[in-house]
Order: sequence, then structure tokens, then C-alpha cells
Amino acid sequence: MFPIPDPISGAARANLEAQLAAFTALSTRMVESFEQVIDLNINAGKALLEDQAITTRQLLAAKDPQELMSLAAAQAQPAAAKMIAYGRHLANITGSVQADLVRTAEESMAEAGRKMGSYADEAGRNAPPGADGLMAMFRTAFGNASAGYEQFNRVAKQAAEAMEANMTASVNQFTDAAEKTAGRAKK
Repeated sequence: MFPIPDPISGAARANLEAQLAAFTALSTRMVESFEQVIDLNINAGKALLEDQAITTRQLLAAKDPQELMSLAAAQAQPAAAKMIAYGRHLANITGSVQADLVRTAEESMAEAGRKMGSYADEAGRNAPPGADGLMAMFRTAFGNASAGYEQFNRVAKQAAEAMEANMTASVNQFTDAAEKTAGRAKK
């Protein structure tokens, strides 16, 4: 086996520790977001049960079919408003998580790029005489890998922005449809 110079092994250890810290931070953020979604769903479920009980009591108290239809129509707008609020809250949670993930990924990639550059410089200083061609090839490969990571980050960011725009458009379309339906139900 080839001995690993101490500066490289120390740098590799630091890199692994940084990756572990980034992974831990991302994992913690994902667990927090799951907690937020679970809390949102529990609260929405409780509110739905309470609303259904109230609505059922009101509908059972109706004296004639006309009043029954009027009460049922009156429930459409509040139900639609609650669904819209739920969708927006869920979109806020996912948008926040997405922003955190993109920011963390960008920071990690930038840090990895800086560390790889320092590894390359350190390896170049410690390289035996005549290894200039090998070091040039390594630097070229590193440059190509860095460009690939940057392109991947750009594409991932564009995909995330497109997903967020689609989610926002969907919520807005649902809002418009719910408001129109509730408006017709009032008439």
C-alpha cells in the first residue's frame, strides 16, 4: 500500500467530518419538516371532525328540504377556504424545506470544491519530481468535476423553482375554482 501523507489524511478526515455535519443538518431539517406536516395534518383532521359534527347537527335540525339545501350550500365556502389555507400552509412548509436543502447543497458543494482545490495544491507540493503531467491531468479532472457539480446545482435549482411555481399555480387555480363554486352556492 502507498502511505498517505498526513496533510492529506487530515484534510480527508476534515472533509468527512464536514460531510457528516452537513448530512446531520439535512436529516434534522427533514425530520423537522415531517413533524410540521404531521402537526398540520393532525390539526386539520381535528378541525375537520369538529366542523363535520357541527354541520351534521345543523343539517339534522333543518325543517324542510329548502333549508337543508341552503345550509349545505353555506358550508361550501368555509370548507373551500380551509382547504386553500391547508394547501398554502403545506406549500410554505415544502418551500421552506426546499430552500434549506438547496442552500445546504450549494454550501456543501462550494466547500467541497475549496477543499478539493487545497487537496490538489497540497498533492502538487508533495508530488515527486516528474509528476507534473499527472498533476495537470488531476487538475483538469477536478475542474471538469467542479463544472459538472455546478451544472447539476443549476439544473436542480431550476427544477425546484419549476416545482414551486407549479405548486403555487395549482393552489391559485384551486382557490379560484373554490371561490367561484362558493359564489354560485350563495346565489
